[in-house]
Amino acid sequence: MSILQAIILGIMQGATEFLPVSSSGHLVLLQKIFGIAEGTLLFDTMTHVGTLTAVFVVLWKDIWAILKKPFQPLTGFLIIATVPTVIIALIFKDAIEKAFTSAGFLGWAFLLTSLALVVSDFLANRGENASGQFRQMDAVDALVIGILQAIAVVPGVSRSGFTLSGALARRLDKDSAARFSFLLSIPVILGALILQIKDLAGGNAVHMEIAPLIAGILTAAFVGFLSVRLMIRLVKRHRLWGFAIYTGLLGIAVLVFGIQ
Repeated sequence: MSILQAIILGIMQGATEFLPVSSSGHLVLLQKIFGIAEGTLLFDTMTHVGTLTAVFVVLWKDIWAILKKPFQPLTGFLIIATVPTVIIALIFKDAIEKAFTSAGFLGWAFLLTSLALVVSDFLANRGENASGQFRQMDAVDALVIGILQAIAVVPGVSRSGFTLSGALARRLDKDSAARFSFLLSIPVILGALILQIKDLAGGNAVHMEIAPLIAGILTAAFVGFLSVRLMIRLVKRHRLWGFAIYTGLLGIAVLVFGIQ
């Protein structure tokens, strides 16, 4: 992987991590186009760490509030929502790693993201028009969102798209849904990094130069900062139809061109 390729991938990761279009799916797709075969999962994980810094910068008030008062409902909801992903990641670790080296399922995964966005958008706006009221989050909401996030470990299935879809379908207010989705990315990304410690100590890391890795991380962090601020505004003011159309067309394109 060249530094230029790493920067392009970093831009893509930062731009798509917080948009409901699957950053992992886009990275896998671009890596296939560029012909990159080594260290792909490590690079994907580390650029996610780059976008994680964007979450800390943009949502530092929310994070500081949790640190100051850790024993609060929000902390419990984050734990509940994280557990399904941890279970899936541990049980299917090898299969997930294999998915990051193949684009065989990518087209269908993008289509699944598109369907989830359409359904959640319909349910959320139907509920809003009916009562004009939104609910406060409870443990069941957190579990539903967590299960949807666990499904999104597959490249092409958007983590933010599925968690936002779950929150909106459960009729949580859009601002809270977006912030919870982004806060939920923190334990997930940190968990993925822990599972990839062996790559940092050796393994895939020996097949990848450090300069492209750093370039990708820094680029993803900067673009991710802009992306998360934009997405919070978009979720509050607009529907998700545009993203659904995009992922739907992308999924069809991947299937038509037979990208593997």
